[in-house]
Amino acid sequence: MTLILISIAAFCATIIGGMLALKLRDRLHLILGFSAGAVIAVAFFDLIPEAIELAGESHDISTVTSFIALGFLLYLLLDRLLVLHSHGHADDAEHGHSRGHARAGSLSVHSFLDGVGIGLAFQVSPVVGFIVAAAVLAHDFSDGINTVNVVVRHGGQKNQAIRWLFVDAIAPVAGIILTLFFTVSAAWLGLLLALFAGFFLYIGASDLIPESHHVHPTFWTTFMTLVGAAVLFVAISIAG
Repeated sequence: MTLILISIAAFCATIIGGMLALKLRDRLHLILGFSAGAVIAVAFFDLIPEAIELAGESHDISTVTSFIALGFLLYLLLDRLLVLHSHGHADDAEHGHSRGHARAGSLSVHSFLDGVGIGLAFQVSPVVGFIVAAAVLAHDFSDGINTVNVVVRHGGQKNQAIRWLFVDAIAPVAGIILTLFFTVSAAWLGLLLALFAGFFLYIGASDLIPESHHVHPTFWTTFMTLVGAAVLFVAISIAG
């Protein structure tokens, strides 16, 4: 029942983010800044310590940190390769649309992996699951914003943006459902959490922070990133 409710929340967070992107543009950078801080804080303050603890009996710390780096690099490759084919045609309308759809597709794949991360986190403990879910919900909200923005920015119509928004909203639900059909040992679960820590670090540092500063490189955007990290640090400390 808990995972069902979180799946619904993830779906709604994505939809709300996308709809707000169509309505409100002047304050979204503050929300993206907060989301960036929250996602990075979950990686540093929750996923990495849990990964070291779970994998510690079977793997040394260097193995865990290698998986963190692997997660970061895999997410970078996924992010870049899915839009690489259209980089050289930004001025051509057809290829511009193609790039927008490719980018929206990559965001949907990211959201699917977010759902897998939630499901695996609940295999560790409910507390870890809820903390990761909170970060993913913040990311899903910004994913909804980014999905709509990237389609419209590359010449897509509003109805195309909404269709991609629904695909992106369903993706984390599918990821959560998938984890109901398999379990992993504590040692491997630790390495998988390290992998997802790398994912989250990439999402926050290479996606959300640049996006939040893209139009409004202001003091308040940076302040909201720090607030997001602080809020998640306090929540993790209380939960722990």
